[in-house]
Amino acid sequence: MHVPDGFIDAPVSAVTGVVAAGAVAVSLRGARRELDERTAPLAGLVAAFIFAVQMLNFPVAAGTSGHLLGGALAAILVGPYTGVLCVSVVLLMQGVLFADGGLTALGVNITDMALVTTVVAYAIFRTIVKLAPHRRRTVTVASFVAALVSVPAAAVAFTAIYALGGTADVAIGKVFAAMVGVHVLIGIGEAAITALTVGAVVAVRPDLVYGARGVTARPLEIRDSPLAPAAPGAVARAGAPAAEPATATSEAPETPETSATPETSSTREPAAVPRRSARRVWLAGLAAALLCAGVVSFYASASPDGLEKVAHDKGIDAKEEDHAAKDSPLADYGVKDISDARLSGGLAGVIGVGATLAVGSGVFIVVRRRRATAESGRG
Repeated sequence: MHVPDGFIDAPVSAVTGVVAAGAVAVSLRGARRELDERTAPLAGLVAAFIFAVQMLNFPVAAGTSGHLLGGALAAILVGPYTGVLCVSVVLLMQGVLFADGGLTALGVNITDMALVTTVVAYAIFRTIVKLAPHRRRTVTVASFVAALVSVPAAAVAFTAIYALGGTADVAIGKVFAAMVGVHVLIGIGEAAITALTVGAVVAVRPDLVYGARGVTARPLEIRDSPLAPAAPGAVARAGAPAAEPATATSEAPETPETSATPETSSTREPAAVPRRSARRVWLAGLAAALLCAGVVSFYASASPDGLEKVAHDKGIDAKEEDHAAKDSPLADYGVKDISDARLSGGLAGVIGVGATLAVGSGVFIVVRRRRATAESGRG
């Protein structure tokens, strides 16, 4: 759904640019509360993974394809504020390096693909999680529904933007029907990718999924046994019989499970559990991103995506302008001067993953450090 230059006029492009800049500024502040020392590097990986999977266009109808938008996936994995930043980084790298999505339309694309999808998806996700039973399966189901709805929501948002600043004389009703119709189908693919990814991470490390916090964790209850020695200085409760010492008899002593009663049991805070390293998840995610961008992308559908198809059929692309970065050595996801299409596309994908990972991780690590500095200053 990358909007190219020329689809939207200058005034509306400027307004959406202001909206996008405001959203990014607010997200930078909000991401400080979402990121910690483990999730900051993972957020950069999420951005790189979204970049890679966006290269995998899948067929949705005759002559039409779709690809992941990623707002729902990012919001659920690393938080809504950080999710907006993840998709924004992806869109920036695609526009500057690969001539995908116009530079003057960058505000339109961030507003539509980063802001709208993330806000809509996370609102739906949290609503389902609050109402449904707190189980891991709930997180996966909520991810599916949230992602499914987020894509046609972005199509509706594009239609509204086009109604305000479209450069071609096209009936808005036709644009709305075509955009929503095809993007409902694309949303099914988005939902499947999002649910599979979130479900895989939740199954292995639910503590790393932002949206699963407070859903998959269960409080640890430790019951006291009357056979356990009393702590030094402990005072017997009024009316409670003192525990008799165990004697050698023919009867087996009671076990803690059978002896604990509501009167003799209590809930204690469990000992602090050391945090597990996220290194394995990070390496697995990076390997998956490189595989998708460097190998699987060659087998992606070559059909135009939903917006490209609608734009061509309805005449929206009549005013499309050449991309300012059309001469980039990585334009159109290929490396210039490499004639082998498989090698050229695969190498471009790997470069894109690396560049997105570097920029994204740099942004999120800086945000995390600013949070740590602020916390130390208050301390």
